[in-house]
Amino acid sequence: MTLPSDIDVAIIGAGAAGLAAARTLEGSGLSSLVLEARDRIGGRAHTIMTRAGIPFDLGCGWLHSADRNPFVAIAEGLGFEIDRSLPPWRQRSYKDVFPQAERDDFFAALDAFFMRTHAASQAAQDSAAADYLEPGNRWNPMIDAVSTYINGCELDQVSVKDFEEYEDTEINWRVPRGYGALIAAYGAPCNVALNCNVSLMDHSGARIRIETSRGTLTAGKVIVCVPTDLMAAEAIRFHPVLPDKVHAAAMLPLGADDKVMLALDGNNDLPKDGNLRGATMRTAMGTYHLRPFGRNCIEGFFGGRYAREVEDAGDGAMAAAAIDEIVGLLGSEYRSKLTPLGESRWSRDPFARGSYSHALPGHADKRAVLAAPIDGRLFFAGEATSPDFFTTAHGAQESGVRAAKEVVGGLLA
Repeated sequence: MTLPSDIDVAIIGAGAAGLAAARTLEGSGLSSLVLEARDRIGGRAHTIMTRAGIPFDLGCGWLHSADRNPFVAIAEGLGFEIDRSLPPWRQRSYKDVFPQAERDDFFAALDAFFMRTHAASQAAQDSAAADYLEPGNRWNPMIDAVSTYINGCELDQVSVKDFEEYEDTEINWRVPRGYGALIAAYGAPCNVALNCNVSLMDHSGARIRIETSRGTLTAGKVIVCVPTDLMAAEAIRFHPVLPDKVHAAAMLPLGADDKVMLALDGNNDLPKDGNLRGATMRTAMGTYHLRPFGRNCIEGFFGGRYAREVEDAGDGAMAAAAIDEIVGLLGSEYRSKLTPLGESRWSRDPFARGSYSHALPGHADKRAVLAAPIDGRLFFAGEATSPDFFTTAHGAQESGVRAAKEVVGGLLA
């Protein structure tokens, strides 16, 4: 498509937030266009079909807080099946390698830690969540590992106040066809310009001038839905500059969370939807979802500094690390039963530069700063702007709806 010369509302980024903004503006009478740097929609939601015929969500994969998650109704409306099975976390640990007594001890330590962080979040002063690890507790490295999956980083980088603002209803469902596939279907009706990398938004004049890799256009209003690391690095520049926005984005960096998918030889006795992790006493560890949906595969998760280290080691390093760890837990016969199918490297994605946001200690207020509109013309959305569902696709979706309503409300005011 040829870019229009002028549009009522330009939306920067075709992730869950940008697509939600575009869908919300349908019927408003405003012309809108989503400008997306990639050759696809979905952003950090992306399902691929592996050569084994198994869908693999490289990004988000769980309908977190599913009883409040708008993508549940969206999935049902689009004919996507929802799997309501229990997640393979506490309830379904693979007991052969993590004995029950040790599991109970670990979860008791984890729950005690969460109680301390909750109490600490009520204090006037913000601090690092790591401050509330019990000195000398044997499980501290694994509690830190849990943070790498939840936050994308270790606890020393996590604001305890922000950590406690996240609302988790503990209802977690899945989409067998892929969460990324669902979000792509949700965004299919949107007017999107792909391969359109925005480099500058000049809001000094009556209309906002937007420079892109496919040419220049102007807009009356803009909704910015890009990851915080891009804003912090000023990969997309504003003129005049917006130092408060850049600083807020820098204080809400993206952590690293990656996945690997391994085909599993059908000749195995592993349980459906089991969880595999050992009592490793280290933070640099993976956790593994055994036979999700009953499929013959294992999905592995890596987070934090360890995820970045494995990313830096190059293609195939994540699968190799996962296979080594699984073999160490299940036995040498599993080396020949596992075949790499795919892996993510979100920190290396030039249009993401990470997985999802966390607030640095002392900066829990920056989500509100990032979300605030400017001059009734620039609006901001994305998971990092969500006050309570940050890090999630549904938090991003709700933020896009909110920003679009701000646009329409400003026109009616």
